[in-house]
Amino acid sequence: MSKVEEIKQAIDSLSEDDYVLLRQWFSEKDWQKWDRQIEADSQSGKLDFLVQEALEAKAKNKLREI
Repeated sequence: MSKVEEIKQAIDSLSEDDYVLLRQWFSEKDWQKWDRQIEADSQSGKLDFLVQEALEAKAKNKLREI
C-alpha cells in the first residue's frame, strides 16, 4: 500500500472535528504556498505584464471602480 493510500485511510477514520481541523490546516498550507509563488513570480518579473496592462488601461481611461 502506498503512503498516499495510508494517508487516505487515516483521513477517512478521522472524527468530524479532526477532519475540519485537517481541512483548515491544508487550506492554510495551500494559501501559504500560493503566496510564496506569487511573491517569487512578482520578484522575477513574471507579473510585470499585469502592471503594464493596468497602466495602459488607465492611460485609455478604461479602468472602473470595483
